[in-house]
Amino acid sequence: MFLKKKIIAIIIARGGSKGIKLKNLRKIKGKTLINHVGNFCKDLNFLDEKIISSDNRLIIKEGKKNGLKAPFVRSKNLSKDLVPDEKVLIDALKRAEKAYKTKYDIIISLPPTSPFREKKDILKSLRLLIKSKYDSVWTVSKNDSKNHPLKQLAISKENKIKYYLKKGSKIFARQQLNTLYYRDGSAYVITRETLLKKKKLITNNTGAVVTKNFKISIDNYFDLKLANIFFK
Repeated sequence: MFLKKKIIAIIIARGGSKGIKLKNLRKIKGKTLINHVGNFCKDLNFLDEKIISSDNRLIIKEGKKNGLKAPFVRSKNLSKDLVPDEKVLIDALKRAEKAYKTKYDIIISLPPTSPFREKKDILKSLRLLIKSKYDSVWTVSKNDSKNHPLKQLAISKENKIKYYLKKGSKIFARQQLNTLYYRDGSAYVITRETLLKKKKLITNNTGAVVTKNFKISIDNYFDLKLANIFFK
């Protein structure tokens, strides 16, 4: 428990990723992404439960091997490309509560594809969620000004470029840009009520924990190579 709240960590890891086949079983520094998140969960001694939600038997086996419970196999309908995480987490929470005959106050989603997460950021997220009474809290990282929306371009079918946003034409220096952030995937912390009743991970009452140090969410082979370099 954490501040008298019962906590469950849910690792959602389907087998059908398109960018990298069986991405969650790929290795960084000799350990699978599932191995990394499983070991990370072992260090979170406030967790009341830690489970993996997957449709793939190899991923489930790897999860169990690394300390994650698997009280169910995720359905194929919830493992398709365009299924939102909210639906997967709601399904996992309900099935876990039924299996373990208990209710959890807070859900922590820990995507295996973000292996550089830090315990201190999880603790900050939990404290912020509880003390500030947020619906949810996301970990975010500062965006490089090069990736700011006002600096992005679009290309038409006729191969002509234009500013993605009209205001972009008025930007001449990075000092004109406000600071923006991207979700780095270290953690999504959500209250039970928000997940089951609002069925959303982000609401108009979602807080942020700005993380430091290198963070990456692995989507393709370049990300995987970069992650291996940083781990070394």
